[in-house]
Amino acid sequence: MITDKTDNTRLSWEVPAYEESLWLGRSKRWCVVIPVINEGDRIRSLLDRMSRLAISEHADIIIVDGGSTDNSLDAEFLRRNEVRGLLIKRGPGKLSAQLRCVYAFALDQGYEGIVTIDGNDKDDPDAIPQFIAELDKGTDFVQGSRFLEGGVAENTPKSRDLAIRLIHAPLLSLSSGFKWTDTTQGFRAYSRKMLLDTRILPFRNVFMTYELLAYLSYRAPKLGFQCKELATVRRYPIGQVPTKINGIKGNLAVLAVLFRACSGYYNPK
Repeated sequence: MITDKTDNTRLSWEVPAYEESLWLGRSKRWCVVIPVINEGDRIRSLLDRMSRLAISEHADIIIVDGGSTDNSLDAEFLRRNEVRGLLIKRGPGKLSAQLRCVYAFALDQGYEGIVTIDGNDKDDPDAIPQFIAELDKGTDFVQGSRFLEGGVAENTPKSRDLAIRLIHAPLLSLSSGFKWTDTTQGFRAYSRKMLLDTRILPFRNVFMTYELLAYLSYRAPKLGFQCKELATVRRYPIGQVPTKINGIKGNLAVLAVLFRACSGYYNPK
């Protein structure tokens, strides 16, 4: 079922302006969305890996670009790796704004569930069929975790490892009522039912940077949606860390978002 854009709830969505640079139409029940911005060889490596794993046989692949200038997503490369959609965000905002663009687009196209994997090639896409299998069984929120038994956390910066284990995951677990272990992971999946629930309302302009990830980890369990973590592999390269969160200011902003999410600040009024 494609979302009716004239529906009153749909009309209330706040979605940043974006351009459909490529769209070949929906062919699967599920989609894998990949947010990127100047990922260069990392996104090319990830798409090559997904191609070798035949991920396109399980789900449509849609990339949402936050304004890259590195020319890493040329049309021939995307075609060769069976990418069905490329959206380019033109409106303001960072990750959460990108995700609002592509989630709204995916729901409008009628997808039953969405898997998200970061475009920086740190996550192993081999787990994507497991995420889809969980969605198919009725799970509403599937979170990848490098810290579960069977997961792999390789070269994770020590400060980030400690922040996740001692601050981020415990606070979201305590406030949401669900035992999370890896709450900063962008490797996750959501059901259509959950994203369309009017008690969640993810399509709001309050979600501009990293708010949406923390908010959904808090809000979904509180509302009784079926949540689950899956053991996944996350490998940081040796040397430079591919991340958009840097320095004291960036990390303090993430903590501020966490505290707001755990206090219910982002809940619909």
